[in-house]
Amino acid sequence: MRFISFAQSGLCLLTLLFAAGCTTYYRITDQPTRTAYYTTGYDRTDSGAVKFYDVKSRSNVTLQSSEIIEISRDAFDSGIRQ
Repeated sequence: MRFISFAQSGLCLLTLLFAAGCTTYYRITDQPTRTAYYTTGYDRTDSGAVKFYDVKSRSNVTLQSSEIIEISRDAFDSGIRQ
């Protein structure tokens, strides 16, 4: 019985670690102002705008003209600290 509980706990931990390692990081730049935003996900509206949550400013943002670049976690962490 203890082994089953231990195995279940280990499986849950492994799943959490795997999920944490699969996050994709983005730098989204507003073209007119060249302001950089940092997020882990975004959506496109019907009009082509990009909607996302900016981690640095802790706010929801919608941009009509943007450049989206996938970045490393190190670049993401560095960007939100600036």
